[in-house]
Amino acid sequence: MTYENLLQEAADENVYVIEDAPFQSRADGLIRNDVIGINRTVRRTTQRACVLAEELGHYHTTVGDIIDQSSDANRKQELRARLWSYNKLIGLHGIISCHKAHYTTSYEMADYLGVTEEFLQEALQCYRSKYGLCVQYDNYVIYFDPVSVLELI
Repeated sequence: MTYENLLQEAADENVYVIEDAPFQSRADGLIRNDVIGINRTVRRTTQRACVLAEELGHYHTTVGDIIDQSSDANRKQELRARLWSYNKLIGLHGIISCHKAHYTTSYEMADYLGVTEEFLQEALQCYRSKYGLCVQYDNYVIYFDPVSVLELI
């Protein structure tokens, strides 16, 4: 999903996105109610897509102010929003698509999926925490460390 698609999805859900917000914070993105701000320091479109997806994840999954990450409940909501964004931009189907297109390095996979390498690595770590070393999805087994896909016959 492209940055432009995410902007359209936000608009369709009546979420207003400020793309060059002048943050005093070092955060890349913030959401309050139905307004998402993306820090003006975030320049690359792929990075903007990752930030917007995570903030949309907060819009869909978070209740209240979770800026204080010392709380277990707040950390859990943060992880839920990130998982939403990983599934939105990558998902298990995205890893399989990379395999089918013969992309194996993290650079190739991230470029193909339209995300940053850091976002891809965080997603893979999240999936490994959720599923373990591997997971069966449709007719495939996806291994997370190292990333590989095995097609079942």
